[in-house]
Amino acid sequence: MILELHDVAIRYMTGDFKEIGIKEYVIRKLKHNYTVREFWAVDGVNFSLEQGDMLGIIGTNGAGKSTLLKAISGIMEPTKGSVYREGTIAALLELGSGFDGDLTVKENTYLRGAMLGYTRKFMDKTYRDIIAFAELEEYEDRPFKQLSSGMKSRLAFSIASQVRPDILILDEVLSVGDGAFRQKSENKMREIIGSGATTILVSHMLQQVREMCSKILWLHKGKQIEFGDDVEAICDRYQNFLDGKIKL
Repeated sequence: MILELHDVAIRYMTGDFKEIGIKEYVIRKLKHNYTVREFWAVDGVNFSLEQGDMLGIIGTNGAGKSTLLKAISGIMEPTKGSVYREGTIAALLELGSGFDGDLTVKENTYLRGAMLGYTRKFMDKTYRDIIAFAELEEYEDRPFKQLSSGMKSRLAFSIASQVRPDILILDEVLSVGDGAFRQKSENKMREIIGSGATTILVSHMLQQVREMCSKILWLHKGKQIEFGDDVEAICDRYQNFLDGKIKL
C-alpha cells in the first residue's frame, strides 16, 4: 500500500473575522456577538492505492477535489481522519504560481527547479530538454510576464515532469495548451506512470479519465459518492448525473 486515506475530513471556518478588524473581533467575542460557520470541504473519504495505480478524481466545482489533493500532498492536515503515504511525492497543483514575472524564462526555469528540489547540476543537464518540451526556445531570454497563460503552464508542466516521484499528483494540468501539447503531456504522463509511479489525476475531461485511469473517485460537495476500479461504469453514472438523469 503506497497511499491510504481513512475517513478524511477537512473543515474550513468562516465568520465575521473576515470582514472586521482585530479590535472589533475582540469586542464582539467578549459580547458573544460573533458568528462562526463551519464548512466541510471534504467529509469522509476512504480509499487506498497500490504502486502503479492511476486514480482519476471527478466531481463538479466545489466537490472538494483540490482540497483533498492538498491533504494527500501534505500541504494541509485533515481535521479528522488520517493520510498514510509512502515514498516521495510531487504535486502539480497550481502550474502558474511560483514564478517571478520580471525574471526571464530561463531564470524562472532554474528558480522553479530549485523550488522542486532539483540541483543546479540536474538543471544544467535537463534545461534544454525542458525548454524544448515546453516549445519556448524563442522565448527563453524574454521576461516571464510576457508569456501567455498557456505558455506559462507549459513551462511549469515541463519542469515538474522531469522528476520521478513515487506519487505524482496532477490537478487539471493535462488540459494545458493546445491539442498537440495536451497529447504530448499525456504521453509524458504515461511514461512516468510506466516507470511505476502512483498517479492521481483531477480532470474535467471524462474521456481522459476513461483512457488513462485504472481507479476512480467521485466526489460531490465533499462527500465520497463512489470509488473503485470500474472506471467506465462510474464515469457513465457521473455523466448521467451531469445530464440530470440521476439525482444524488
